[in-house]
Amino acid sequence: MDFSLSKEMRDIKQAAREFAEGEFRDIAHECDVEEKFPRKVFKKAAELGFVGVFIDEEYGGAGLGFLEHALITEEFWRVDPGLGQQFVSIPFGAEVLMLYGTEEQKRKYLPLIPAGDAIMGFAITEPDAGSDAGAGTTSAVLDGDEWVINGSKVMIGNGSSADFMLVFCVTDPDSEKKSRRHSVILVETDRKGYEADQMHGKMGLRASDTSSIYFTDLRVPKENLIGERGRGFSQLMNFFDRSRAWVGSQGVGLAQGAMEMAIEHVKGREQFGRPIASFQVTQFKIAEMATKIELARTLVYRACWMVDNGKLETAIVAMSKWNAGRMAVEVVDEALQLHGGYGYFNDQPIERFYRAAKVLEIYEGTKEVEKIIIGRSVLGR
Repeated sequence: MDFSLSKEMRDIKQAAREFAEGEFRDIAHECDVEEKFPRKVFKKAAELGFVGVFIDEEYGGAGLGFLEHALITEEFWRVDPGLGQQFVSIPFGAEVLMLYGTEEQKRKYLPLIPAGDAIMGFAITEPDAGSDAGAGTTSAVLDGDEWVINGSKVMIGNGSSADFMLVFCVTDPDSEKKSRRHSVILVETDRKGYEADQMHGKMGLRASDTSSIYFTDLRVPKENLIGERGRGFSQLMNFFDRSRAWVGSQGVGLAQGAMEMAIEHVKGREQFGRPIASFQVTQFKIAEMATKIELARTLVYRACWMVDNGKLETAIVAMSKWNAGRMAVEVVDEALQLHGGYGYFNDQPIERFYRAAKVLEIYEGTKEVEKIIIGRSVLGR
């Protein structure tokens, strides 16, 4: 049993760290306050090979795995969660295209992502359909050779910036099985009938694009259907089995960055005539934080490795995602506590990290949903 990363993986991790340190750190505060992200840096990240590394080489990607994607994600989030989220979500949904797209669809759309020529997304959540994705009502009706899409989505990553978007739609409303009512359809965002409004005022990850989307008689060719009609729900679940594996690395990166900030602070600040780091209570806190991070990192790496090696287990993925989110919330709370009152102001990066952490227990499957998955697996139900 070998837990070590290969030389190539270590090099990828180091390169991602250096890129994030050089490109994110000086602009992170401004991007958070102004709720924006720099497209020129996105293009540079793509040119250096950090975007969509899990996309096969024949479609312009690096042909690596979700573990490598997780390593990049971890390092980006370690420096800044908001910018980190925006950059690692550029290929969000590419997993579905790789799994279910036709050869023509793959060759047309996938190469645009790692080249830095396009941003994509996956529109799933609706105002009344969050954890219960199967309750989504956005409809796609086949009219001759075109799908006509109507409805709305909310809290969609890249909704305002994507060049194309996968949309989870009801195509077979009369199916007796709820799981056979939906399909996934690709929509180019420059089509008439597509409207997106960026959602402002997020608690955290403010540098990333989160939008509401509205479809009004939007028409796309019937060839834009991804995979088999009526199989959208199973495609979505298979997507989550992959995305949740690497999303856990966001929590690992955030927590690592928060702990490093706390360490720097307690070493440099004195109270009662001594550095805060010299107090046993401080040392205990740091010890607990470091242990939690390492445990979460090990589980996330294992989940990604299993996906990459065809040994995917939904319960392990759910464990890694739930645990990493919980851990990040706990660690960043202690890290801010160690900053004292200084950590409560936004001129300190720890404040930004604190606001960002909570979403890790909400998106890509709430902590409650993850526990349901784990519980049913353990109980054999």
